[in-house]
Amino acid sequence: MESDITLDDLDRRIVSALQIDGFAPVAQIGEALGVSGRTISRRLSRLTRSAGLLVTRVPARTSYPAEASMVLRAKVLRGRIDSIADALARRPDVPFVDITLSGDEIVALAIADPHSRDRLISEQLPANSAVVSTSALSVLHVFADAADWRAGYLTPGEIAALTPPEATEPAAPDEADKQLLTQLTQDARLGISVLATATEQSESTVRRRLHRLRAMGLLRTHVSIDAALMGYLVDAHIWMSVSPGRLHDTGLRLAGDPRVHGVMATTGPTNLLATVFCRNLPGLYEFVTDTLGPLDIATVDTSVVGRAVQRAGYRGATIR
Repeated sequence: MESDITLDDLDRRIVSALQIDGFAPVAQIGEALGVSGRTISRRLSRLTRSAGLLVTRVPARTSYPAEASMVLRAKVLRGRIDSIADALARRPDVPFVDITLSGDEIVALAIADPHSRDRLISEQLPANSAVVSTSALSVLHVFADAADWRAGYLTPGEIAALTPPEATEPAAPDEADKQLLTQLTQDARLGISVLATATEQSESTVRRRLHRLRAMGLLRTHVSIDAALMGYLVDAHIWMSVSPGRLHDTGLRLAGDPRVHGVMATTGPTNLLATVFCRNLPGLYEFVTDTLGPLDIATVDTSVVGRAVQRAGYRGATIR
């Protein structure tokens, strides 16, 4: 989103706290960061209203349907790219849509059933005269996704105080649980009373079910906010060719880098895609030379994002 708002250090630490646990109560965040709960509540209201902060519940990486997930690259005629990107973003099966800085390419992630996927690739996009060419890369393995990104403003002690307990129960949600998960997929910070009303359950039942869903590991969250507000002015896609014997280790290594907000193995002329946030272009150069340089990578193709049209279903993020 475009806004004149700026975030100070406390704002960024609060966002970072939500990246650790999007469901963390205001009091817990305040205790971990050493400020009052009232201050946290006031800041969160401002961040939500003015900075477009949104916390949503997202599936675990292991639940992605690999056979239907694909990365789409589309070359589009200049002057027509916004309408094509917006049309893709309106699809419920396309949670991520970027326009590259070149102004003539869209990069999108689609998580669709095979029939919808095939129609999109072979019929719908080619039927649009503004689309010059398309390539669809099947996702073979996800090492990290956007929900794993951490902005890096917290100390190890603060991270420990905010990290939720590990899942202890097998994931077996019933229909009432799924109603709650549906609500939390739109806004993970909804209050107990709002959830109770929306799902026609008592507040005590909602609390009990949320506790159980946490134990199942089903309350994973993604924080949507303009990365530029967090001090990261450059967003880039890095397409790499890695030797098969090093592919898995390279993916794991990149997934652990704090600048990376997505790593996946794909089909196509390159076999590994990493999406990275850097503070500036020299920072991107440093990532390519110092981080990727020592790895067993044959080729690197880097494209900078000009506009993030949609991230995890959230519209309007702008990389400046």
